[in-house]
Amino acid sequence: MKLTTLDTPDGPFTLLADDGVVLASGWTDDTGSILARLPPGERPTDVAIVPSDHAEVAGPVAAVRAYYAGDPAALDAVPVRQAGSPWRRSGWDRLRRIPPGAPLSYAEFAAALGNAKAVRAAASICASNAPALFVPCHRVLRGDGSLGGFAWGVDVKRSLLAREAAGRPSAAPPA
Repeated sequence: MKLTTLDTPDGPFTLLADDGVVLASGWTDDTGSILARLPPGERPTDVAIVPSDHAEVAGPVAAVRAYYAGDPAALDAVPVRQAGSPWRRSGWDRLRRIPPGAPLSYAEFAAALGNAKAVRAAASICASNAPALFVPCHRVLRGDGSLGGFAWGVDVKRSLLAREAAGRPSAAPPA
């Protein structure tokens, strides 16, 4: 497993990849925080910190850079892997299909998963999402349109949503 950190407008972004497949990522330069996103039984024991141009991370790194340059679709082609129940895996897959700039409420997300009453379960899918940005859990909001929580901070979530809504890399977060 390879781990790398790159600078983004939202702060340092670290990703853990296995031969180009992203397992976990987020806005931190703390390796422990990234590894903690994985279930205990899935945490690797052998992790090498590599430069961002290393072959095993170059694809995901290029996609992150393209995202911040204004191309959120660049993330779509990056493979991800998460361990979880069929419900969680279907939820993570569904998150990847939420278009940039068109966030859903938790209730809408639950309905998209086939169970409109499972709002808390849908929220837990977002909360347990390890490869943030690549699986855009930031595109799910509270029913009243407020941001709700985000593992990497509400300021990062606000910035990502503003960037996607504006369709340009230099979008300022809403006040």
